[in-house]
Order: sequence, then structure tokens, then C-alpha cells
Amino acid sequence: AVAQMKADGSLDVWSHTQGVFPDRAAIAEMLAMPEDKVHVIHMEGSGCYGHNGADDAAADAALIASRLRGKPIRVQWMREQEHSWEPYGPAMLMKISAALDDQGRIASWAYDLWSNTHSTRPGGAGALLAARHKAEAFQPKPAKLNISPSGNGDRNADPLYVIPNKRVLWHFLADMPLRVSALRALGAYANVFAIESTIDELALIAEADPVEFRLRHMEDPRARAVIELAAERFGWDKAQMPRNRGRGFGFARYKNLAAYLAVAMEVDVEPETGRVHVIRAVSAIDSGEIVNPDGIRNQTEGGILQSISWTLYEAVAFDRTRITSTDWSSYPILRFASVPENVEVHIVERPGEPFLGTGEAAQGPAAAAVANAIRDATGKRLYDLPFTRDRIRSAVGRA
Repeated sequence: AVAQMKADGSLDVWSHTQGVFPDRAAIAEMLAMPEDKVHVIHMEGSGCYGHNGADDAAADAALIASRLRGKPIRVQWMREQEHSWEPYGPAMLMKISAALDDQGRIASWAYDLWSNTHSTRPGGAGALLAARHKAEAFQPKPAKLNISPSGNGDRNADPLYVIPNKRVLWHFLADMPLRVSALRALGAYANVFAIESTIDELALIAEADPVEFRLRHMEDPRARAVIELAAERFGWDKAQMPRNRGRGFGFARYKNLAAYLAVAMEVDVEPETGRVHVIRAVSAIDSGEIVNPDGIRNQTEGGILQSISWTLYEAVAFDRTRITSTDWSSYPILRFASVPENVEVHIVERPGEPFLGTGEAAQGPAAAAVANAIRDATGKRLYDLPFTRDRIRSAVGRA
């Protein structure tokens, strides 16, 4: 960020923040300035999928500039600084109890979720690190439970499937040991992963094909269409896969009110090393009326790859005093050598239908498809994300 306190007492801040108005309000409060004297100008910069350190770097620059009137101040966080100080997606824990009737249909479903809020974007000075560390420190606002149609930590916690007896409960945790905020898709990533993993386990108990089992419990015609299209284009069948090879499926309607997405994946698991390689991913998406098909494909392809990265590699490490995953070695991500050989996105055309957007529809279903494919390849269900090599080796008895 760059900031400059001008001679007339106004402050200009240039930042790649996601929200210039919330950031302006927070900086003004931190410096005890009228909001109309603070101008935050958005500039293109390194992006983020949620909440990174942009607001904090802007606050750092603004605080220094307020003491050095007339001088432009440039602040740039290094990689280790951002990894150590930016907010992270909140930890989540899900517990599901479900039962089948004698017809092989889901008869009951109880879903318990433990999680904090999933957004602490600026709106108050206490959200900024610089303000928290002043001699007269600003305190962050207490986390509050927030239920909305699009969801927060509970996003996608209510499955779209037809289930006669269903209970969904969010056990709200007000405190987290780390600084937390929005990670792309908020609670949808973990909730869909948990739900769709359980759906596959129920299909096994019912001795049903996973795709057929989903269709058995789905009445929404647009949901059925993307499930059927993804399965068809993937070539989903009941043929036996080669040893250590598996197929998996995942579905969700993002936020239960936005785009529909289904994805099938084929993975290869190396028991000796614990390496999981996603060979191919085939998805189908219904975003309502199509305006930019390339945009839908790009967004969905990127969401699938990012979800694979989260699911197989990414985890913040910390001890009792600090973050310890401060670089790309201690916080590994998906590398080019591990990208699937093929990622397909098939778009359902809905001319005249309301726009649903594409956004983060792929994150949850893609995680579930990876998990279910690993289950198919190894016969072992993994519950703790990410599915690191050590966890794979331990699950298959090679640790």
C-alpha cells in the first residue's frame, strides 16, 4: 500500500483491498479522523480468495504517513510476514449421524457443525493489526453468530437432498486460537466435503451406485441435470477400476441458492508414498443464463484446481506462540506436476433463467470428489483435511 497525509489534513491511501469503504472507515477510526478526510483508492494487486493482508498493509502505511505529513509512504509485506499475520479460514468440525430405511433411502439425518464466524473484514479499527498494536489498542469486535440466506460458517450445511427427518445445528464458537476470517466459499468447502462423503458411505451401505443414490434423493430437476451430465461426460459406470485407482463424485448447489455444480474425478493413489494424483476431473455447471461461457469455464477450472490444492496439501501450521508455516515449503500448494491431465467443464444452457453466478461453486464438490475417489481406490475413508501423504500412508497401513 501507499499512503500520503496531505497539507490540508486529508489522507490518501492506495491499496488492493477488497473493500475500499470498510477499509476507509477502519483507518479513519484508528487515526481519529473524519471519514470524509480519508480516501482509499483501489489499485490492482495480488489477489486473494477471502481476506488477506491488504487491509493491514494499508493501515500500516496510513499510520506511518500520519506521522510524516506530506511524504508518500510505501509499505510492502514480505511473503513470510503475510503468511505469519494474515487471517486464516476458521477451523471446522462436522459430525453426521444418518440412517437408511428398508428401501435404501435416507430416513434420518443429524448434522452438527462447530465453527467460528467466517468474516472479520474491516468495519472497525479493531480488525486492523496496526490499530491492535497501538499503545492505546483497539480491540476486535466480538465474533457474532450470523444466520443469513447465503450462509456463513453454515453455508451449504443443509443438504439439498430430500430427507424426511433432518436436523442441522451450528455450534457457534466465539473464540479461535488464530486470527480468522473469510476463506473462499466460507463454510461451503468443508460442509459439502462432509455431506458428500457421508452420502457416499450411505450409498455403500445401501449397495447402490453413488450417482444413482444421489439421484434417488434429488427432486430438483436442475440439480438432477448437472449430476446426470457430469456422470455422462465422465463415462461413469460400475466397471472395476485398476488397483489403486478410484473414481469419486461430488455435488452441491452453492449456498443452496446459486449455481449448481457436479464433478466426477479419477485418482491414482500410491500406497508406498501416499501420493494422490488426480488424473482427470469432469464437471457440469448450471449458472443460469450464460453471459460469458469462457468466464464460467475459467472460474470453474480454477475452483477445481484450488480445491484439489486445499484438499491434498494446504494447512496452516502453528505452535503455542506463532504461525510456523511461513513460506511455500512449510505451506505447500498444488504444483504443475500434480495438476490433472484433463479438467472438463460442461455448461448447462438456461436461456431466460435468472443469473446465478459461478463464484465458488466448485470448491466443496471438488473436495468431496477427491475424498470419495480416494475411498474408492483404497477402501479407506479419510476424515481430516488435508489428505497429506502421511495421512494416506497411515490410512492404508504403510506408515
